[in-house]
Amino acid sequence: MKKLFSTHWKSSKQPRKQRKYIARAPLHLKHKFLGAHLSKELNAKYKIKTLPVRKDDEVIIKRGQFKGIKGKIEKVNLRKTRIFVVGAQQNKRDGNKVFYPIHPSNVIITELNLKDKERVKVIERRNKK
Repeated sequence: MKKLFSTHWKSSKQPRKQRKYIARAPLHLKHKFLGAHLSKELNAKYKIKTLPVRKDDEVIIKRGQFKGIKGKIEKVNLRKTRIFVVGAQQNKRDGNKVFYPIHPSNVIITELNLKDKERVKVIERRNKK
C-alpha cells in the first residue's frame, strides 16, 4: 500500500506540491504550520522569532479585514490551519455572530499563555540555541 504522506519530502517550487504536502500532513506535523511571529518585546525577552499559537495567547491581527484588532485566541483549528480571535467576528443574516477564521501567519503574538509547562520547556530549549 502506498503512503499518502512522506516525511522525506524536502521542498518544491511547484505550488501544487506545496499545497499537497500541507493538505496531507498528519496532525502531529500540522502543529508546526501554526507558527506566528512574536512581538518585538517578546522577541527581545525570549530571543525567539516565531512560536506556534495556542489558545489564550494575546495577538494582534496584521492582515485582512480585521487588521489592527487585538484579542485572545478563542479556538485553534489544526485540520484547517486557522485560528479564531475574540473580536474578529462576522454577523450572519439572522443576527448571530460567528468567528472569522484567520491564518496564524497573519497575526503577531503579544502575550504568551505560559500555563503549560511543556511550552515553557520548548521556549527555554529554543532560547539556548
